[in-house]
Amino acid sequence: MLNFTVKQLTAELAARRVSSVEVAEFFLKRINALGKTLNAFVSVDADKTLAAAKAADGLIAAGKAGPLTGVPVAHKDIFCANGWLTTCGSKMLANFRAPYDAHVIEQFNTAGAVMV
Repeated sequence: MLNFTVKQLTAELAARRVSSVEVAEFFLKRINALGKTLNAFVSVDADKTLAAAKAADGLIAAGKAGPLTGVPVAHKDIFCANGWLTTCGSKMLANFRAPYDAHVIEQFNTAGAVMV
């Protein structure tokens, strides 16, 4: 999965050769394994990610998948994402959880992406 392009991953998901939950679990494990070394994530909410992946699998099964349904996406914490930490790298915003989605996050959500 690590070397799939988005096009390849969406094809695998659409053909149901891999599930969104499997993809999410794979990347969550990678984040956990490399997290302290890379320090790339301010926060990770595995429960939210897995719930979104499960919902994506339901959309795929129902034939209602969008162009990115089930594809994991990590966003920089300068973009507000409803309920996610949005610190902008500032200690003043260390506990700020956005009450809305930025336009780019709305677009990812509409396309079916799974936020990590």
